[in-house]
Amino acid sequence: MKVSVYIATSLDGFIARSDGSLDWLDAANATVPNDEDCGFQSFIESVDVLVMGRKTYEKVLSFGVWPYGSTRVIVLSSRPIKFPPEIPSTVTNSSEHPCALYDRLSSEGVKHIYLDGGATIHGFLAEELVDEITITWIPVLIGEGRPLFGPLMNDVALELIESHSYDFGFVQSRYSVQHHR
Repeated sequence: MKVSVYIATSLDGFIARSDGSLDWLDAANATVPNDEDCGFQSFIESVDVLVMGRKTYEKVLSFGVWPYGSTRVIVLSSRPIKFPPEIPSTVTNSSEHPCALYDRLSSEGVKHIYLDGGATIHGFLAEELVDEITITWIPVLIGEGRPLFGPLMNDVALELIESHSYDFGFVQSRYSVQHHR
């Protein structure tokens, strides 16, 4: 089973402002041509399950329209979540530890998991469950906010698979995580 991260970050490594705001990302996305999605559609079509944290889920809810269609989504939360009626029935929540969730999804035959949200990514990285990380670097420095990566117990070695720069200033790099197992 493959576990992937696909995320945008400011050049100084933040995925959101301290208050969760993505205004800097919205401003940058306004410069992207309408027919360009930086590979996201192709990526999401390869995904069986999207696992995100509760804060990420709540942020996605604020967008108005659920952007993941019928893709299976698991929201990690220690508390049960009452999903609004407009959210597809393919969205559930779990309080499982990353290893337990990984094992369960593997036993269900899941082939590709997409992780979203800083705490979720960090939890899976700490357990050496992440195989690939795609980061789209947005050409803006925001100074402070929610970092993509927090403190780690050990170094996480990465091998660059590919990198692509876009005419509108974004740079996307895809890395393979080199496990020590």
